Amino acid sequence: MMSLNKKSKVVTQGDDRAPARSMLRAVGLTDEDMNKPFIGIANLVSDVTPCNVHLDRIAQKVKIGVRDAGMVPMMFGTITISDGISMGTEGMKASLVSREIIADSIEAVVFGESLDGLLAVAACDKNMPGVMMAMARLNVPSIFVYGGAILPGKYDGKDINIQDMFEAVGAYSRGDLSLKQLIDMEKVACPGEGACSGMFTANTMSSAIEAMGMSIPGASSIPAVDPRNEAVAVKSGEFLIDLIKKDIKPRDIMTKRAFENAITTVLAMGGSTNAVLHLLAMAHEAEVDLNIEDFNTLSEKTPYITNLRPGGKYVMSDVDKAGGVPVILKELLNAGLLHGDVLTITGKTMTENL
Repeated sequence: MMSLNKKSKVVTQGDDRAPARSMLRAVGLTDEDMNKPFIGIANLVSDVTPCNVHLDRIAQKVKIGVRDAGMVPMMFGTITISDGISMGTEGMKASLVSREIIADSIEAVVFGESLDGLLAVAACDKNMPGVMMAMARLNVPSIFVYGGAILPGKYDGKDINIQDMFEAVGAYSRGDLSLKQLIDMEKVACPGEGACSGMFTANTMSSAIEAMGMSIPGASSIPAVDPRNEAVAVKSGEFLIDLIKKDIKPRDIMTKRAFENAITTVLAMGGSTNAVLHLLAMAHEAEVDLNIEDFNTLSEKTPYITNLRPGGKYVMSDVDKAGGVPVILKELLNAGLLHGDVLTITGKTMTENL
């Protein structure tokens, strides 16, 4: 395993590193661990939003997967700002800024601790592009692990979500909804953990990241409460050790053609226009020449082939029932709208995965 710890060996190898090793032993490392790759697990767990409240459960499974694959997990945390809660307040001034703080904080830890790889567990508007920016900037073998979407709530026999709550406020202000109805909806709209259920920013980014080849195929649509997320989390260690062995890094995957796949997928699914903000920022960190005109060019030839909220009827858990984002990717590939030859974190091409 010595050849796989190219970065961390600067803190573990040699007589002069005895002080560093003594500190590493204090956190539980053994003689054997000193020769293994050190893997950062960026855990964006937070009580400030349902998007992230459950992420520690998933991150702990990632940790198990890293250990099982013969590596050393090193978990650390960073921040989250919830747009859904901050919207309409001065708190929104912190929203986009938080993306940069997240990227900087992950870069600081992975660089500062000489880590050999990175797994990031995230599930909210700005922390998802934030971790992807860090991955592109650091360019060590990396995988994104999505925490999953929230299930829809039920009110008056219909599925509702956070979008309905914003619309309900308007209906109440017009006198079309009573205060009791507003509060009754409020109590059921968000039934538990997970990112907002429609094609809002989080699910838009999870779909884009999968289409880019930076997450495990099929994982981006699994609901947060589904135990399959934990199986994906464990599996991520197996995929990461293969990336390290093959020396496949984010910039090998996050190419111009991969970004075009991500944009095409967002367009086909009716994703959030925030994808423009975030994909351009991610491309900048990956040193990919992407600009806003690329979105227009792809938009002219990409059909809208889903029926997802906020513009349509269904939510991300419905996409999962239909087979997940790979079903959409395969439709696009068959129509000649996707670059099938791009590399992914599986070590295979997009076509081979599909």
